[in-house]
Amino acid sequence: MDPQKRTAGRADGVRLRVTPSRAAGRDRLYVTLPDGAVVAWYDRAGNSVSLVSDRRRDAVLQALAPYLAGEVSIGPPPVPTAADLARLALHPDDDLAPNRPGEALHTDSDAGQAAAPARDGTESPTEVDRIRSVPTVRATGGGPIRSWRLHGGPRRAELAAQEQVGGALDLLTDAGWRILHSVPLPGADRVDHLAVGPGGVLAVHTVRARRAHVRIDDPHVRTGRGRPDPLLRLTRRRATRAALALTAPVRPVLAVVGAARLDVVRMAPFDVRIMRDCELPALARLGGVLKPADIEALYALARDRRTWLRV
Repeated sequence: MDPQKRTAGRADGVRLRVTPSRAAGRDRLYVTLPDGAVVAWYDRAGNSVSLVSDRRRDAVLQALAPYLAGEVSIGPPPVPTAADLARLALHPDDDLAPNRPGEALHTDSDAGQAAAPARDGTESPTEVDRIRSVPTVRATGGGPIRSWRLHGGPRRAELAAQEQVGGALDLLTDAGWRILHSVPLPGADRVDHLAVGPGGVLAVHTVRARRAHVRIDDPHVRTGRGRPDPLLRLTRRRATRAALALTAPVRPVLAVVGAARLDVVRMAPFDVRIMRDCELPALARLGGVLKPADIEALYALARDRRTWLRV
Protein backbone atom coordinates (compact mmCIF):
# COMPACT_ATOMS: atom_id res chain seq x y z
CA MET A 1 0.00 0.00 0.00
CA ASP A 2 1.36 3.42 -0.95
CA PRO A 3 0.05 6.21 1.28
CA GLN A 4 -0.82 9.64 -0.05
CA LYS A 5 -0.72 11.76 3.09
CA ARG A 6 -2.59 9.08 4.98
CA THR A 7 -3.46 10.05 8.57
CA ALA A 8 -3.21 7.36 11.23
CA GLY A 9 -2.00 6.85 14.80
CA ARG A 10 -1.87 9.27 17.72
CA ALA A 11 0.92 10.82 19.74
CA ASP A 12 -0.07 12.68 22.91
CA GLY A 13 -3.61 12.84 21.56
CA VAL A 14 -2.42 14.32 18.23
CA ARG A 15 -3.01 12.36 15.03
CA LEU A 16 0.07 11.54 12.99
CA ARG A 17 0.40 11.73 9.22
CA VAL A 18 2.32 9.31 6.98
CA THR A 19 3.68 10.77 3.74
CA PRO A 20 5.75 9.00 1.04
CA SER A 21 8.91 10.55 -0.39
CA ARG A 22 11.50 9.50 -2.96
CA ALA A 23 13.80 12.50 -2.53
CA ALA A 24 17.50 11.90 -3.28
CA GLY A 25 16.68 8.41 -4.50
CA ARG A 26 15.52 7.23 -1.06
CA ASP A 27 12.19 5.46 -0.73
CA ARG A 28 10.86 6.59 2.63
CA LEU A 29 7.65 7.12 4.56
CA TYR A 30 7.78 10.15 6.84
CA VAL A 31 5.65 10.33 9.98
CA THR A 32 4.79 13.91 10.88
CA LEU A 33 2.72 15.95 13.29
CA PRO A 34 -0.10 18.13 11.89
CA ASP A 35 2.31 21.11 11.82
CA GLY A 36 4.71 19.17 9.57
CA ALA A 37 7.33 18.35 12.20
CA VAL A 38 8.96 14.98 11.47
CA VAL A 39 8.82 12.49 14.35
CA ALA A 40 10.07 9.40 12.47
CA TRP A 41 10.64 7.85 9.06
CA TYR A 42 10.58 4.37 7.60
CA ASP A 43 13.36 3.52 5.15
CA ARG A 44 11.97 0.84 2.88
CA ALA A 45 15.32 -0.16 1.39
CA GLY A 46 16.84 -0.83 4.80
CA ASN A 47 13.52 -1.93 6.41
CA SER A 48 14.26 0.34 9.35
CA VAL A 49 12.31 2.89 11.39
CA SER A 50 14.22 5.93 12.68
CA LEU A 51 12.64 7.64 15.70
CA VAL A 52 13.37 11.29 16.40
CA SER A 53 11.87 10.83 19.87
CA ASP A 54 11.43 7.47 21.56
CA ARG A 55 8.42 8.66 23.55
CA ARG A 56 6.29 8.54 20.38
CA ARG A 57 7.45 5.01 19.53
CA ASP A 58 4.07 3.27 20.01
CA ALA A 59 2.12 5.89 18.06
CA VAL A 60 4.66 5.84 15.20
CA LEU A 61 4.54 2.07 14.91
CA GLN A 62 0.72 2.18 14.94
CA ALA A 63 0.75 4.72 12.09
CA LEU A 64 3.25 2.68 10.07
CA ALA A 65 1.72 -0.73 10.82
CA PRO A 66 -0.02 -1.09 7.40
CA TYR A 67 3.31 -0.62 5.58
CA LEU A 68 5.75 -2.67 7.68
CA ALA A 69 6.69 -6.20 6.69
CA GLY A 70 9.23 -8.70 7.95
CA GLU A 71 11.82 -7.98 10.62
CA VAL A 72 12.07 -4.21 11.07
CA SER A 73 14.89 -2.50 12.97
CA ILE A 74 13.76 0.38 15.19
CA GLY A 75 15.96 3.01 16.77
CA PRO A 76 17.33 6.56 16.60
CA PRO A 77 18.38 8.10 13.27
CA PRO A 78 21.75 6.83 11.99
CA VAL A 79 24.85 8.92 12.60
CA PRO A 80 25.70 10.97 9.46
CA THR A 81 28.39 9.38 7.33
CA ALA A 82 31.47 11.18 6.06
CA ALA A 83 29.70 11.46 2.68
CA ASP A 84 26.67 13.09 4.33
CA LEU A 85 28.88 15.63 6.10
CA ALA A 86 30.81 16.39 2.91
CA ARG A 87 27.55 16.98 1.02
CA LEU A 88 26.28 19.36 3.71
CA ALA A 89 29.53 21.31 3.63
CA LEU A 90 29.59 21.62 -0.16
CA HIS A 91 29.16 25.16 -1.52
CA PRO A 92 26.28 25.43 -4.03
CA ASP A 93 28.64 26.73 -6.72
CA ASP A 94 30.72 23.56 -6.42
CA ASP A 95 27.79 21.13 -6.39
CA LEU A 96 27.31 19.34 -9.72
CA ALA A 97 24.19 17.45 -8.61
CA PRO A 98 21.76 20.08 -10.00
CA ASN A 99 23.31 19.88 -13.49
CA ARG A 100 20.81 18.98 -16.19
CA PRO A 101 21.58 16.61 -19.06
CA GLY A 102 23.42 18.70 -21.65
CA GLU A 103 23.97 21.49 -19.10
CA ALA A 104 26.43 23.34 -21.36
CA LEU A 105 23.85 23.38 -24.15
CA HIS A 106 21.20 24.64 -21.74
CA THR A 107 23.57 27.35 -20.53
CA ASP A 108 24.25 28.63 -24.05
CA SER A 109 20.54 28.54 -24.84
CA ASP A 110 19.66 30.48 -21.70
CA ALA A 111 22.39 33.01 -22.47
CA GLY A 112 21.05 33.47 -25.98
CA GLN A 113 17.52 34.03 -24.72
CA ALA A 114 18.70 36.45 -22.04
CA ALA A 115 20.48 38.56 -24.65
CA ALA A 116 17.68 38.32 -27.14
CA PRO A 117 14.75 40.74 -26.82
CA ALA A 118 14.83 43.94 -28.86
CA ARG A 119 11.65 45.97 -28.64
CA ASP A 120 12.16 48.24 -31.63
CA GLY A 121 12.87 45.34 -33.98
CA THR A 122 16.18 46.88 -35.10
CA GLU A 123 18.69 45.25 -32.75
CA SER A 124 20.28 41.86 -33.17
CA PRO A 125 20.98 39.51 -30.27
CA THR A 126 24.47 39.10 -28.94
CA GLU A 127 26.35 36.26 -30.66
CA VAL A 128 26.35 33.21 -28.39
CA ASP A 129 28.96 30.53 -28.86
CA ARG A 130 27.88 28.17 -31.65
CA ILE A 131 24.18 28.99 -31.18
CA ARG A 132 22.12 29.57 -34.31
CA SER A 133 19.11 31.78 -33.76
CA VAL A 134 16.24 32.81 -36.01
CA PRO A 135 14.03 35.85 -35.44
CA THR A 136 10.30 35.62 -34.78
CA VAL A 137 7.99 38.61 -34.61
CA ARG A 138 4.74 38.65 -32.67
CA ALA A 139 2.25 41.47 -32.57
CA THR A 140 1.28 43.07 -29.25
CA GLY A 141 -0.79 46.01 -28.25
CA GLY A 142 2.36 48.11 -27.95
CA GLY A 143 3.80 47.13 -31.31
CA PRO A 144 5.92 44.26 -32.58
CA ILE A 145 8.45 42.56 -30.31
CA ARG A 146 11.32 40.74 -31.92
CA SER A 147 12.35 37.63 -30.02
CA TRP A 148 14.89 34.99 -30.80
CA ARG A 149 14.78 31.22 -30.47
CA LEU A 150 17.22 28.41 -31.07
CA HIS A 151 17.25 27.11 -34.59
CA GLY A 152 15.97 23.53 -34.71
CA GLY A 153 19.30 22.20 -35.95
CA PRO A 154 22.12 19.94 -34.76
CA ARG A 155 22.56 21.65 -31.40
CA ARG A 156 18.93 21.23 -30.42
CA ALA A 157 18.99 17.60 -31.59
CA GLU A 158 22.13 17.00 -29.53
CA LEU A 159 20.39 18.44 -26.46
CA ALA A 160 17.40 16.18 -27.06
CA ALA A 161 19.72 13.14 -27.21
CA GLN A 162 21.44 14.16 -23.98
CA GLU A 163 18.07 14.57 -22.28
CA GLN A 164 16.87 11.18 -23.51
CA VAL A 165 19.90 9.37 -22.13
CA GLY A 166 19.88 11.44 -18.95
CA GLY A 167 16.22 10.69 -18.33
CA ALA A 168 16.78 6.95 -18.74
CA LEU A 169 19.72 7.04 -16.33
CA ASP A 170 17.79 9.06 -13.74
CA LEU A 171 15.29 6.20 -13.52
CA LEU A 172 18.09 4.00 -12.17
CA THR A 173 17.94 5.81 -8.81
CA ASP A 174 15.21 3.39 -7.76
CA ALA A 175 17.77 0.60 -8.13
CA GLY A 176 20.32 2.33 -5.90
CA TRP A 177 22.24 4.32 -8.52
CA ARG A 178 23.33 7.94 -8.19
CA ILE A 179 23.54 9.99 -11.39
CA LEU A 180 25.40 13.15 -12.40
CA HIS A 181 25.07 14.95 -15.73
CA SER A 182 27.47 17.10 -17.73
CA VAL A 183 30.48 16.74 -15.42
CA PRO A 184 33.01 19.41 -16.50
CA LEU A 185 36.63 18.45 -17.13
CA PRO A 186 39.59 20.78 -17.60
CA GLY A 187 40.18 21.76 -21.19
CA ALA A 188 36.52 22.43 -22.05
CA ASP A 189 35.78 18.71 -22.01
CA ARG A 190 33.08 16.87 -20.07
CA VAL A 191 31.65 13.51 -19.07
CA ASP A 192 28.13 13.49 -20.50
CA HIS A 193 26.73 11.34 -17.68
CA LEU A 194 28.31 9.65 -14.67
CA ALA A 195 26.48 6.76 -13.01
CA VAL A 196 27.56 5.40 -9.62
CA GLY A 197 25.76 2.31 -8.39
CA PRO A 198 25.82 -1.36 -7.44
CA GLY A 199 27.35 -2.19 -10.83
CA GLY A 200 30.28 0.20 -10.35
CA VAL A 201 31.05 3.60 -11.91
CA LEU A 202 30.08 4.26 -15.54
CA ALA A 203 31.12 7.19 -17.73
CA VAL A 204 28.45 7.48 -20.42
CA HIS A 205 29.09 9.21 -23.74
CA THR A 206 26.04 10.07 -25.86
CA VAL A 207 25.98 9.61 -29.64
CA ARG A 208 23.13 11.16 -31.62
CA ALA A 209 22.26 8.85 -34.54
CA ARG A 210 19.47 10.85 -36.25
CA ARG A 211 17.64 7.63 -37.25
CA ALA A 212 20.67 6.65 -39.36
CA HIS A 213 22.72 3.48 -39.69
CA VAL A 214 25.56 3.50 -37.14
CA ARG A 215 28.70 1.46 -37.82
CA ILE A 216 31.29 0.89 -35.11
CA ASP A 217 34.81 -0.10 -36.14
CA ASP A 218 36.99 0.43 -33.08
CA PRO A 219 37.92 3.18 -32.42
CA HIS A 220 35.71 4.84 -35.03
CA VAL A 221 31.97 5.44 -35.06
CA ARG A 222 30.29 6.37 -38.33
CA THR A 223 26.75 7.73 -38.42
CA GLY A 224 24.98 7.48 -41.77
CA ARG A 225 27.16 8.90 -44.53
CA GLY A 226 29.16 11.04 -42.14
CA ARG A 227 32.87 10.70 -41.67
CA PRO A 228 34.15 8.20 -39.09
CA ASP A 229 34.94 9.80 -35.73
CA PRO A 230 37.21 8.18 -33.09
CA LEU A 231 34.45 8.36 -30.47
CA LEU A 232 35.48 5.16 -28.70
CA ARG A 233 38.88 6.72 -28.08
CA LEU A 234 37.18 9.82 -26.66
CA THR A 235 34.86 7.69 -24.52
CA ARG A 236 37.82 5.76 -23.10
CA ARG A 237 39.78 8.93 -22.43
CA ARG A 238 36.93 10.50 -20.49
CA ALA A 239 36.46 7.34 -18.42
CA THR A 240 40.20 7.29 -17.67
CA ARG A 241 40.09 10.89 -16.48
CA ALA A 242 37.10 10.08 -14.29
CA ALA A 243 38.98 7.11 -12.80
CA LEU A 244 41.92 9.38 -11.98
CA ALA A 245 39.64 11.92 -10.31
CA LEU A 246 37.72 9.36 -8.26
CA THR A 247 40.64 6.94 -7.71
CA ALA A 248 38.25 4.13 -8.64
CA PRO A 249 37.66 1.96 -11.72
CA VAL A 250 35.35 3.62 -14.26
CA ARG A 251 33.89 1.73 -17.22
CA PRO A 252 33.21 3.65 -20.44
CA VAL A 253 29.74 3.33 -21.98
CA LEU A 254 28.72 4.50 -25.46
CA ALA A 255 24.97 5.26 -25.58
CA VAL A 256 23.61 5.46 -29.14
CA VAL A 257 20.35 7.42 -29.42
CA GLY A 258 17.86 6.92 -32.25
CA ALA A 259 19.83 4.56 -34.50
CA ALA A 260 17.87 2.90 -37.29
CA ARG A 261 20.50 0.17 -37.24
CA LEU A 262 23.61 -0.47 -35.14
CA ASP A 263 26.45 -2.69 -36.41
CA VAL A 264 29.84 -3.54 -34.96
CA VAL A 265 32.05 -4.14 -37.99
CA ARG A 266 34.65 -6.26 -36.26
CA MET A 267 34.87 -7.72 -32.75
CA ALA A 268 33.02 -5.65 -30.14
CA PRO A 269 35.33 -3.64 -27.84
CA PHE A 270 35.96 -5.59 -24.64
CA ASP A 271 36.35 -2.50 -22.48
CA VAL A 272 33.56 -0.23 -23.79
CA ARG A 273 29.94 -1.14 -23.28
CA ILE A 274 27.88 -0.16 -26.36
CA MET A 275 24.17 0.32 -25.77
CA ARG A 276 21.13 1.71 -27.52
CA ASP A 277 19.15 4.25 -25.53
CA CYS A 278 16.32 1.73 -25.12
CA GLU A 279 18.74 -0.70 -23.42
CA LEU A 280 19.86 1.67 -20.65
CA PRO A 281 17.22 0.46 -18.12
CA ALA A 282 19.04 -2.92 -18.15
CA LEU A 283 21.84 -1.27 -16.16
CA ALA A 284 19.58 -1.55 -13.12
CA ARG A 285 20.31 -5.29 -13.08
CA LEU A 286 24.06 -4.78 -12.63
CA GLY A 287 25.40 -5.38 -9.15
CA GLY A 288 28.02 -6.93 -6.93
CA VAL A 289 30.63 -4.21 -7.36
CA LEU A 290 29.86 -1.40 -4.91
CA LYS A 291 28.16 -1.44 -1.54
CA PRO A 292 25.68 1.35 -0.60
CA ALA A 293 28.24 3.12 1.60
CA ASP A 294 30.81 3.06 -1.23
CA ILE A 295 28.22 4.41 -3.67
CA GLU A 296 27.44 7.35 -1.40
CA ALA A 297 31.12 8.09 -0.77
CA LEU A 298 31.98 8.10 -4.49
CA TYR A 299 28.91 10.13 -5.35
CA ALA A 300 29.81 12.74 -2.71
CA LEU A 301 33.29 12.97 -4.21
CA ALA A 302 32.03 13.11 -7.80
CA ARG A 303 29.46 15.84 -7.22
CA ASP A 304 32.16 18.23 -5.97
CA ARG A 305 33.37 20.34 -8.89
CA ARG A 306 36.81 20.64 -7.30
CA THR A 307 37.34 16.89 -7.62
CA TRP A 308 37.68 17.25 -11.37
CA LEU A 309 40.17 20.11 -11.43
CA ARG A 310 43.20 17.83 -11.12
CA VAL A 311 42.56 15.67 -14.21
